[in-house]
Amino acid sequence: MGMRQFEERLGRLMDGTLTRPFRKNLQPVEIARKLTREMDLNRRVSARGLIGPNKFVVHVSPPDAVRFASFVDALCRELVVAAKEHAQTDGYSFVGTVVVEIYEDLDLKTGECDVEGTFAEIAKKAVLRSDSGETYSMSEVPITVGRQGDNTIVVHDANVSRRHLSIVQVGPRFIAKDLGSTNGTFVNKKKITEVALQDRDIITVGTATLTVELS
Repeated sequence: MGMRQFEERLGRLMDGTLTRPFRKNLQPVEIARKLTREMDLNRRVSARGLIGPNKFVVHVSPPDAVRFASFVDALCRELVVAAKEHAQTDGYSFVGTVVVEIYEDLDLKTGECDVEGTFAEIAKKAVLRSDSGETYSMSEVPITVGRQGDNTIVVHDANVSRRHLSIVQVGPRFIAKDLGSTNGTFVNKKKITEVALQDRDIITVGTATLTVELS
């Protein structure tokens, strides 16, 4: 994972002033390193390959919590990006939305931090984005994709079956199921029968693509 890119992104957010106050204290890049190490130590093998923790709770000392307070939301967002980049580089996937939370811990000294990673099937907002930019909310009400006019998403393509694909929320997961289509459904270029979707998955139906966005 590119820690330098992580620092540069945060530096731009803070108008280039981020690193100067932190030279003798906790550096954001140290949190990112601990977070990715936590991913590596707690990875698991699933039917889809390697999966990593997707919820990270970061504990920092009271002085560092005060220092981070003015940009803690931006820091959490960048740590999420760092986790996703590391997962992509090392071939991980996630069971749910990646979440990073930062809390003050009275037992920690300045410059110290702890990171705990857990597997949490979280999906606060789930949409499909078509290649034309339209979005469709995923929920317990099935989304159907196909050539027939009464589908939720109609694809005018001879390679698409009349009832080609369904997507539905089952508990915390979003399940894509091929409906016996003639030419198949592909997720990230792999032909599927039924699969739990992950953030940034690309579904291909004929010449149409749908991008999964879990946030």
